[in-house]
Amino acid sequence: MKKVLSILLVLAMLFSLAACAGGNGGGENPSGEAPSGETPTGEAQNGDSPLAGTYDIKVWVAEAITDLTQKQIEDFNNTNTDGIKFNATVQAVGEDIVATQLITDVEAAGDIFIFAQDQFARLIQAGALAQLGEGASQIVKDNNTPEAVAAVTLNDGLYGYPVTADNGYFMYYDKSVIPEEDVDSLEKLIEDCEAAGKYFSMELQTSAWYLASFFFATGCVSEWTIDDDGMATALNDTFDSPEGLIAAKGMKKLLDSPAHVSSSQASDFAAGSAVLVCGTWAYDDIKAILGDNLGATDLPSFEVDGEEYHLGSFSGFKLMGVKPQTDVTRQAALHKLAQYLTGEQCQLERFNERSWGPSNIVAQQDPAVAANAGQIAINLQAPYATPQGQISGAWWNIAKVIADEVKDAADEEGIQAALTNYSQKCNALIGVGGYVFVGAWNGWDNADMTHKLTEEDGVYTITVEVEESDYMGGRIVTATNWDTDHGAAQVTTGADLIDMEAAGGDNNIVFKEAGNYTVTWNADTNEITIVKN
Repeated sequence: MKKVLSILLVLAMLFSLAACAGGNGGGENPSGEAPSGETPTGEAQNGDSPLAGTYDIKVWVAEAITDLTQKQIEDFNNTNTDGIKFNATVQAVGEDIVATQLITDVEAAGDIFIFAQDQFARLIQAGALAQLGEGASQIVKDNNTPEAVAAVTLNDGLYGYPVTADNGYFMYYDKSVIPEEDVDSLEKLIEDCEAAGKYFSMELQTSAWYLASFFFATGCVSEWTIDDDGMATALNDTFDSPEGLIAAKGMKKLLDSPAHVSSSQASDFAAGSAVLVCGTWAYDDIKAILGDNLGATDLPSFEVDGEEYHLGSFSGFKLMGVKPQTDVTRQAALHKLAQYLTGEQCQLERFNERSWGPSNIVAQQDPAVAANAGQIAINLQAPYATPQGQISGAWWNIAKVIADEVKDAADEEGIQAALTNYSQKCNALIGVGGYVFVGAWNGWDNADMTHKLTEEDGVYTITVEVEESDYMGGRIVTATNWDTDHGAAQVTTGADLIDMEAAGGDNNIVFKEAGNYTVTWNADTNEITIVKN
């Protein structure tokens, strides 16, 4: 499958100059056209443009903007001057699972899709992102922030279009409970919540994404080198350090408070929270609950041994990709649509309807954007944010355990033990190769080498005991990763032993009944055989 994608990517790159058309507002073609002699799929509607025609396409976006995206595509159809018409099927696919879904079934995947920045490298590795031509690249560079441009850049080439510049987190608070003068101090915020019988919502035990903010505050890093096969080959991680110990001490203050709730849901405010660490996506829902009492600002500082440390955060972008096409003219038309959907007008429409923060420079200066409390807060937090790069898939589960162990620690020695345990688990991931059959049978541990498949001439095999449980599912993954292109959809023999309907978006192999099974995966054909012993 990856070989096919790579071929498609090469084809797309050869014709990438065909994708350099389009501006913010309406499909003009200042930079280039499809090669002469090419004709689009469908009936031509504008004899002056080689792109004229009707195209049936599939578009993947978050559920919250499916209707808006359908409307925006119709607007493009009615305003572009090339005679391009798209019959678009807009489907709800979350930005966090696009790579999984696309790699699982390339043919059924969206032609255009929005994805989270942390999936960029994985999509590149799979050959699932068409490279932009010179004209399209210049449009992106001219109209978006440098950070957003960097998010779609690899080795001086651009492979996507920025959609938002707000994929991070900050602090919301209830102004009727939290005094303005206390918002910069974690300790005072905890005191205010406890005194009012309110909660302080921040995901720590349940999300390494948020937990990392304490370690970033003291200058710690977790920088991974991931190869083309998804294997971690090197790591620069300083969580287990004197600075990491300071971070853990600060985090323990919140963990030990009876006010703390490990959550990031907007509805927490209706359930009694006065502070919530979350992102711009929750703004409208929180506004509906708090009304004029909604406060939003950057994260607070905490104090350890007389020194203050401002909480950090992860930052990132939502991006739009175009799937490589074998038809160069169709490819060019899709790029025109992607440029329109990520232009100033459409970014402002998404802001007005769903509070998505624009990456477009002009849109960011819009009075409504500039005055939005959520946008102000994410901008205030930006100087303390760390761009989210590629991280081992196993890291997320390893890191969040720090919070439980720090909370249980009786003293500094116990806190240090939690950091040591963390670093040992991280270091054990380096150089771990091969494939693991991860699932209910091994606690979903994708670094569990006891469930590693044995290999002979490109054929991988494992025998596993599946115990009776509510969900007897799993899949074959690259060790320490969560790739899903080796699952139920690839089972060619033994499909009667699994529940295909239960496979879901994760492409899991879900056994119908408990038992002992031998699972074989052929790497060349990507076919899986299952035999019950």
